[in-house]
Amino acid sequence: NFLTYYLFWTFKLFSVWMRGHESSVFSISVHASGKYAITTSSDTAQLWDLDTFQRKRKLNIRQSVGIQKVFFLPLSNTILSCFKDNSIFAWECDTLFCKYQLPAPPESSSILYKVFAVTRDGRILAAGGKSNHLHLWCLEARQLFRIIQMPTKVRAIRHLEFLPDSFDAGSNQVLGVLSQDGIMRFINMQTCKLLFEIGSLDEGISSSAISPHGRYIASIMENGSLNIYSVQALTQEINKPPPPLVKVIEDLPKNKLSSSDLKMKVTSGRVQQPAKSRESKMQTRILKQDLTGDFESKKNELPDGLNKKRLQILLKGYGEYPTKYRMFIWRSLLQLPENHTAFSTLIDKGTHVAFLNLQKKYPIKSRKLLRVLQRTLSALAHWSVIFSDTPYLPLLAFPFVKLFQNNQLICFEVIATLIINWCQHWFEYFPNPPINILSMIENVLAFHDEELLQHFIDHDITSQLYAWPLLETVFSEVLTREEWLKLFDNIFSNHPSFLLMTVVAYNICSRTPLLSCNLKDDFEFFFHHRNNLDINVVIRQVYHLMETTPTDIHPDSMLNVFVALTKGQYPVFNQYPKFIVDYQTQERERIRNDELDYLRERQTVEDMQAKVDQQRVEDEAWYQKQELLRKAEETRREMLLQEEEKMIQQRQRLAAVKRELKVKEMHLQDAARRRFLKLQQDQQEMELRRLDDEIGRKVYMRDREIAATARDLEMRQLELESQKRLYEKNLTENQEAVAKEMRADADAYRRKVDLEEHMFHKLTEAGETRSQKTQKVIKENLAKAEQACLNTDWQIQSLHKQKCDDLQRNKCYQEVAKLLRENRRKEIEIINAMVEEEAKKWKEAEGKEFRLRSAKKASALSDASRKWFLEQEINAAVEHAENPCHKEEPRFQNEQEDSSCLPRTSQLNDSSEMDPSTQISLNRRAVEWDTTGQNLIKKVRNLRQRLTARARHRCQTPHLLAA
Repeated sequence: NFLTYYLFWTFKLFSVWMRGHESSVFSISVHASGKYAITTSSDTAQLWDLDTFQRKRKLNIRQSVGIQKVFFLPLSNTILSCFKDNSIFAWECDTLFCKYQLPAPPESSSILYKVFAVTRDGRILAAGGKSNHLHLWCLEARQLFRIIQMPTKVRAIRHLEFLPDSFDAGSNQVLGVLSQDGIMRFINMQTCKLLFEIGSLDEGISSSAISPHGRYIASIMENGSLNIYSVQALTQEINKPPPPLVKVIEDLPKNKLSSSDLKMKVTSGRVQQPAKSRESKMQTRILKQDLTGDFESKKNELPDGLNKKRLQILLKGYGEYPTKYRMFIWRSLLQLPENHTAFSTLIDKGTHVAFLNLQKKYPIKSRKLLRVLQRTLSALAHWSVIFSDTPYLPLLAFPFVKLFQNNQLICFEVIATLIINWCQHWFEYFPNPPINILSMIENVLAFHDEELLQHFIDHDITSQLYAWPLLETVFSEVLTREEWLKLFDNIFSNHPSFLLMTVVAYNICSRTPLLSCNLKDDFEFFFHHRNNLDINVVIRQVYHLMETTPTDIHPDSMLNVFVALTKGQYPVFNQYPKFIVDYQTQERERIRNDELDYLRERQTVEDMQAKVDQQRVEDEAWYQKQELLRKAEETRREMLLQEEEKMIQQRQRLAAVKRELKVKEMHLQDAARRRFLKLQQDQQEMELRRLDDEIGRKVYMRDREIAATARDLEMRQLELESQKRLYEKNLTENQEAVAKEMRADADAYRRKVDLEEHMFHKLTEAGETRSQKTQKVIKENLAKAEQACLNTDWQIQSLHKQKCDDLQRNKCYQEVAKLLRENRRKEIEIINAMVEEEAKKWKEAEGKEFRLRSAKKASALSDASRKWFLEQEINAAVEHAENPCHKEEPRFQNEQEDSSCLPRTSQLNDSSEMDPSTQISLNRRAVEWDTTGQNLIKKVRNLRQRLTARARHRCQTPHLLAA
C-alpha cells in the first residue's frame, strides 16, 4: 500500500500516467536498485523503467491461465512469475530470457499456490494456499526439498513472510504463517517447531508486516486496530547466539524426492518423522513466451515513450526544457544504451598514458572533477586511439563531465554520441582542424553575411579563429551554464548541422562588435571569452539559418542523420586517417620511450647530484665543524697564552717581590750584622774599660792592702768571691758566645737550604743568580770569618790581659805571701789551677777553631759540587742535594756534642783540684750547660727534620709541574 501510494504521488507529481493494465493491479514489486518495477494484474504483468516512467516489456499470457504473482527475487536480477496453474518461471530482467522452470509439486500434496515468500538471500521460496501444507523450494537446485504440514486448525494460508535475523546472513530460518483463523504462527523451517504465535480467535489478524531488522511485527487486526509486537519479548529462540561460522555443506541428492520423503508435520514439541504416502507423477505445464514480438518504432517516437516532435514544439514554445527533466529528456533524445558491461571494461583498463599528467595542463581545483575527467578521457582513448592524440578533447568533454560528474556512464555515452553525430568529419584532416567543416561554416556565413566575412578576410581572420574555438569548446568558454544548457537543448533536439549553424549565428549576432575589431588579438579575445549576447537571439537566428540556407551549401546535406550508440557494445570509431594516427602513435611512443630514457638518465643524474650535494653538505658541515674546532682551539690557546702571560706576570711580580724581600732581608741582615758588630765592639770596649777599671781598682786595692794587711784579708776573701762571680760571668758570656755561634751556623744552614731551593726554581736564571748567590755566600763566609777573627782577637786580648793581670796578681800574691803564707799558698794554687784551666780551654778553643775552619771548607766544597750537579740533572738534584745534608748533619751533630762535652769533662776532671765552693759552683754551671746544650741539640734536630721534609716536598713539586 505504501509503495502504491508512493508511486501514485510520484506519477501525480511528474504528471505521468503509467497506462497499460485493463484490470486492477494487485501486486507491485520494485527491483533492489530502485530502477525497475513490476506491476501485476490478473491478465498481464508489465515491467516499468522508474527513471523515465516508460513501459519496457509486457508479459502476455493465455486467457485460460491467470497470473498469481510476479516479483523480483531479492539481491538478484531475476524475475519470478507464478501462475494459477502452479507453474513457476524465472526470467532474466535485462533480456527477459527464461532461465528455468520449477517442476510441478507431487499430486499427494498438490495445492493451488496463493501466497509466496522468499528469503533475503533469494535461495528458498515458500509457497502456500488453501491447504495446511507449505512447500519449500530450493531455487538453486530448482526442486522441492521440504513439505511442512501445519496443525489441523489451519485450513488455508493467507500470508507468508520470513522473519529477518541479523545473524543468519540472509538465510532466514523462521517463517511467519497467517492462516484463515486470524492467528499468525512462526515456525522454524529446519526443526519444524512452532516458536510462537500472535493473534487469537477473538482478535484475529487481517494483515501483517515485519520490520527489516526483524525486531517488530505490525499487524492490522480485524477490528481495525493496529498492534505492534516485539519479537524479543515473544520468543527466546531468536536471541540465541549465532551458529558457528564453519559448516559442512552437503550436496543435494541427485535422485528426485518423493512426497513421502518431503512431508513433515509441525508440532509444538519434538520433531515428528515424515509420514509415508504413495508416489505420484508430477505434471508440468510450460508457459510459452512470445519472443517474436516486434515493436515498430515510428520516426519521431523515442524509445522511452517521448515524442521528438512534441519535444521540439515544447522547446520552441519555452526556449528550453524543464530543469528537472532535462537529463531525462537528453537521455531519451540521445537514446543512450547504458552499456554497463562495456563501460566497465573500458574503465577497468585504467588511466590512459596520454592523460597521466592531465592535472599539469588543466589544473582543476576540484580533485573529484579532475578524476572524473581523467577517467572519462581515458575511456574515450581506450575506445578509439584517435582520442588519445586529440588535443581539444578535454575542452570538448569538460562541460559534460562537470554536468554528469555523478554518473560517469551517462557522461561517457553523451560525449561518445556527440562525437559520432555532431562531430562528423572532424578527424578527416587530423591533426589539423576540420577544414571541410570550417569551409561549410564559411560558405554559410558568406551567404548570409558577406560583409562580416569580408571584414574577416581583410584582417586576415580565418575560420580557424572565428569558428574553430567555438566548436572545440562547444561554446563553453563564451556562454554561461544556463545559456549553454539552453543551447544544447536545441542542439540535441535537431539535426547535427544545428551545431555548425550555431557558430554562424553567433558570428552574425555579434557582427557589430566584430566589425569594430581590427586587431587579431581582439578577435582571439572575443572568441575565447564571454560576451554580452542574448542566447535566445542566437537560437532564433540558428532556426532562421536552418530554414533559409540553400540546399547546396546547407550542412545537413553533407552530414548524416542522428545515429544512436549500439546496445551491448559500443560501435567502432574509425573516421580518421589511420596512417597519420598510427604514425603519430609510433612517434609519440618513440618520444615517450626517449623521454622515459631521458627521465631515467635525469633521475640517475639527479640521484648522483643529490649524492654530490649531500656529500658537499656533509663536507661543508665537516669543514664548519673543523673550523669551529679550530676557532675553539685558537680560543683555548689564546686563553692559555693569556693565562700563561698572567702567570708569567704574576711570577715576575712575585720574583720582584721576592727580590725586594731578599734585598730588604740583606739590608736588614747587613744592618743587624753591623749593629751586632757595633754591639760586640761596644761590649768589648766596655769590657776593656771595666777591666781597666778593675785593674786600677785592684792596683788601688793592692796599694791599700799593702798598707792595711790585716784588713785586706777580709777584703781578699771578698775579692776572691768577686773574682769567682766574675769567672762565672765570663763562663756565661763564653756560653752565650758559643750559643750565638751555633745559631749562626743554623742560620747559615737554613740560608744554604733556601739557596738550594732558590737555585732549583730559578735554574733558567742560573748565571746571574749563581753569581749573586756566590757573592752572597762569599760575603756570608767572609762575615763569618771576620766574626771568628774578631772573636779570636777578643779572646786573645782578654787572655793577654788575664795573663798580665795574673802576673801582677802573682807579684801581689808573692808580696802578700810573705805576710800570710797559708793564704798565699791557697791563692797560688787557685791561680795555678785557673791558669791551667785557661790554658786547656785555649788549646781546646784552638782545636775547635781548626775543626770549624775545616768543616766550613768542606761545606763550601759540597755547596759548589751540588750547584754543578743541579745544573746537570734537575730530577736527581734534590736527592743528591739531600744526601750530603744527611751525611754532614750527623757529623756536625757529633762535633757539636763532642765540643759541648769537652769543657764539661775538663771541668769535671779539674773539679777535684778546686775548693768545695768553687767545685759546687762549677758543677751547677756544668749542669746548666748540659741542659742548655741538650735543648740546643733538640732544636737543631727538629730544625733539620723540618728542612729535610721541605726539601723533599720541593723535590716532588717539579715532577708534578712537569707532568
